[in-house]
Amino acid sequence: MIDSFSDGLTRRDLLKKSGTAAAAAAVSSLVLPRAYAAQESAIQIALVGCGGRGSGAADNALRNVSGPTKLTAMADVFENRLNGSYDALKNMHENQVDVPDEKKFIGFDAYKHAMDTLRPGDVVILTTPPAFRWVHFTYAIEKGLNVFMEKPICVDAPSARKMLALGELAKTKNLKVGVGLMCRHCVARGELFDRIQNGEIGDITLLRAYRAAGPTASAFSTRNPGEYSDLLYQISRFHSFLWLSGGAYSDFLIHNIDECCWMKNDWPVEAKGFGGRHYREDFIDQNFDTYTTEFTFADGAKMVMEGRCVSGCHNEFATYAHGTKASAVVSTSGHIPAKPRIYKGQRLNDRDALEWRFADNEPNPYQLEWDHLIDAVLNDKPYNEVERGAMASAVTALGRFACHTGQVVKLDDYMKSEHEFAPNVDQLTLDGKSPLMPREDGSYPVPQPGIVRDKEYQV
Repeated sequence: MIDSFSDGLTRRDLLKKSGTAAAAAAVSSLVLPRAYAAQESAIQIALVGCGGRGSGAADNALRNVSGPTKLTAMADVFENRLNGSYDALKNMHENQVDVPDEKKFIGFDAYKHAMDTLRPGDVVILTTPPAFRWVHFTYAIEKGLNVFMEKPICVDAPSARKMLALGELAKTKNLKVGVGLMCRHCVARGELFDRIQNGEIGDITLLRAYRAAGPTASAFSTRNPGEYSDLLYQISRFHSFLWLSGGAYSDFLIHNIDECCWMKNDWPVEAKGFGGRHYREDFIDQNFDTYTTEFTFADGAKMVMEGRCVSGCHNEFATYAHGTKASAVVSTSGHIPAKPRIYKGQRLNDRDALEWRFADNEPNPYQLEWDHLIDAVLNDKPYNEVERGAMASAVTALGRFACHTGQVVKLDDYMKSEHEFAPNVDQLTLDGKSPLMPREDGSYPVPQPGIVRDKEYQV
């Protein structure tokens, strides 16, 4: 069962192949956290990665209703980004932001310095590009820190295996770990999930999801103008580069894919996909403009994910479920409000066919995930979303791999893959080279389905 608050998920056999012993050996002398011992003071929080989602997560952490929190350290590779985040958070939470200059850290080792200021049992927010997630999570476990990390938490099979192993290790240390798939904390979607599991739409045969919009975030990039090194330029435009984020596919489509898998209460076993680049102009990023992916579950049910970043086209951000008795809107206009509904037969959005809708105002799931995490920290409740987050990230990467290679790919085979975008990401330095260097003309390799079939691009 893979419902919204489960930490005992399916496909545990994958963990047997995930290198748990190696991960344990790498962090063998670990600090055990208290079951939050600092009842007399606020939980201290360090923010590692001060971009938009990092600042948003810190804002939610400071607004949580479960217990007192204080932001006490920050880390990034860009000083201007750190300072901008600090100013915004200080303006919103003057009494809860206490980050003196000596606790503002810049560089690839800044994450260590920020975590070193915390006490075992405090919380670190990991919101850098996903490529660094396993590195930072390893150190957080070593320091005995509870963790909130943004999605996706891995971008290829080797990093997925690392995260699965580290998640199990975190459990043995009684660490609480939240993953930023906030839709799983949505009250409205949760009621729909219960209704689907109770048989109200029958057996699910098809799930459809759409995220179609214009150019989004940093998914479209031109050649490096020279202000930054190639490495820092890529980090500043991380949605454009597969090694950093899994690209637009992994970063943007994961929520729809995850909520589909939640409603189905399973992970798919296979994927095939299509996509292409159309209006590229001077853009040199590695993304396709359109993606279509068909996932298959073990019982034969299908999930279709449609993604598009093209201006001037029909926009849609929604997820639908079709069953043998009825159909449902899982989400209708982005992440919130979801406005879930159930309809007779397959007549979605036909008012005469409406059987149920979530009638109450929907609490913000971005806030709820923090309320739940801090409650678990303060009251020592079991709380570990790593396996679910790693599997959602891996299934999303599976779909991306199928689109980029043009192959039909099984999940079990993909999870055994040894192709890792940036195996030495833990050794990067501010003045060093990127794992992906540009060609002489400043462009980068892009996927070539049917030509490059065993990896997502050829250097």
